[in-house]
Amino acid sequence: MRPNDTSEQAWARVEDGLRAMSPGERVRRALSLTVLAHSLALAKIRQQHPEEDPHRHRLRLAARYLEPSLMRKAFGWSDDGS
Repeated sequence: MRPNDTSEQAWARVEDGLRAMSPGERVRRALSLTVLAHSLALAKIRQQHPEEDPHRHRLRLAARYLEPSLMRKAFGWSDDGS
């Protein structure tokens, strides 16, 4: 689906580029973007909670993707204060 801020012509070029990639290359690109997104989120978490240790930073990152009940069950911690 084309983003609202992207012209039809620009989106067609994106789609052409995606079609030209092998499945393996698409997976590598997706993984690379996921790593980048996690790195940026972790940097923001470190900025917001400089007093916390790296383990707590990683828990906060996981809490962005997992339900609080699962965080409590798996790690004995959740970001919702309970």
